[in-house]
Amino acid sequence: MRKLIMIIGLFMALYAEAAPEVTKMIPANGAVDVNPDTHLSLTLSEAVTIGDKGYISIYDKQTGKLVDRLDLSIPAGPTKGQPANPLAQYTPVPYEYKPERATNRNTKPGTPSGVNAWDTSRYQLDIIGGFSDAFHFYPVIVHGQQATIYLHHNMLEYGHEYYVTIDKSVLNGFDGIKGKKGWTFRTKTSPPSPEQRRLVVAADGSGDFSTVQGAMDFIPDFLTSESDRYTVFIKNGDYEELVYFRNKRFITIEGESREGVLVHYPNNEVFNPHPVDIKTNEVKGTFPSRRAAFAADNSTDLIFRNITLKTDCKGQAEGLLVNGERNFFENVHIIGDGDALQANGSCYWLNCFIDGGGDTILGRGPSFFNHCTITSYGAFMWIRNSADNHGNVFFCCRFKGLSDFAEMGRLPNNKGKNYPHAECVLINCELERIPATGWGKIDEGATTATLLEFNSHDPEGRPINVSQRHPLLRQLDPIRDAKLIGCYSDSHWVLGW
Repeated sequence: MRKLIMIIGLFMALYAEAAPEVTKMIPANGAVDVNPDTHLSLTLSEAVTIGDKGYISIYDKQTGKLVDRLDLSIPAGPTKGQPANPLAQYTPVPYEYKPERATNRNTKPGTPSGVNAWDTSRYQLDIIGGFSDAFHFYPVIVHGQQATIYLHHNMLEYGHEYYVTIDKSVLNGFDGIKGKKGWTFRTKTSPPSPEQRRLVVAADGSGDFSTVQGAMDFIPDFLTSESDRYTVFIKNGDYEELVYFRNKRFITIEGESREGVLVHYPNNEVFNPHPVDIKTNEVKGTFPSRRAAFAADNSTDLIFRNITLKTDCKGQAEGLLVNGERNFFENVHIIGDGDALQANGSCYWLNCFIDGGGDTILGRGPSFFNHCTITSYGAFMWIRNSADNHGNVFFCCRFKGLSDFAEMGRLPNNKGKNYPHAECVLINCELERIPATGWGKIDEGATTATLLEFNSHDPEGRPINVSQRHPLLRQLDPIRDAKLIGCYSDSHWVLGW
């Protein structure tokens, strides 16, 4: 009996120490016709955690050349905010969006794209969407038994066969993958035809691309007319990727369904801050921001439909940041925290959903929101438009406060400046759990702001009691202000298109 107990104990100890085994690979070992923008994914027999050393390497199988390597000893990115720099300034000359597209193949990640200095900190860097300053990123993201590996963008090519090696220390307890036969795959022979104007993105690799970024990278910059328009159709799926593109024109980004297409990533101002010597992109023409999960930069005439865009981080963390003109959004769900949506340039929002933690809508405008639903724990907006354009106009929208501090907006002094031309107009909006004053703090520098409200009502349709509204918030009269109400109800008048 004693020997039997010892044998059972030994067996149990060996079983407990057994390394997790791979139960699924994406791409599968020996797969062909793989999209070059694919992530690499391992499903293991048990939950794993990420190690803090070791390499993930990918080689060209024919030549033996090292194509890409991820070093797990390098931290993904900062975990604390960078110290304030009193000498930081906005870009003294307009930031130049150059026609040449930088990639990890032709440019060293971290190369300054503007007047900012080199960043000498030691973090993971990946050039995404032509932004040579690059983004901090997670080389491996683990959810339970699944580990997803994020190669540097644009490193794989069409018509090549690759093999992957993973050091033992990359995933704690996992023995790794060794040799030329442990994990191999071959990419598609060629990209879509230049004449193909409808591109399909599918997370399972069955489309023209496996990632949203891959499809956007394929589309030429600076398209010249509506006749050149591309459509990127995204099949239902979970797309955990940081998306950034610039210089795009005349593209429709359409999901199969709003609930079924989720594009998200853990990004915020701490993880991907602005350069320490340059202030954020609050002023038109200065350095672009890198803190959003999804960013459309210097891009115009875009159409977004049926998609959810989300950041997985708290703090200053946009689900969507858009810089550009004449951009249209329909049935889009944006989820962020502070500054959940930042919109700089003219945008039309139709039947959209925006969820945030405070200052939920930020930016220079103008934006026209039509039948949208916005929820927020703190102030719904911090408007920063200049005298050159309108601010935020909400027509038949619904505002739902998620705390007792969910004011419509606020205009405090911001590091010595304010926004005297800020504009917010509510026409026929439904308000729920909004403080009686309507607005929060408005400092002296913003006392000339335009804050207008007409026919606000509760979820049952009853008129809101506006007797305690902030004195700067003007109530419009249906007769005396009929013309003004008509103007603000017209998106063409607000946006100029």
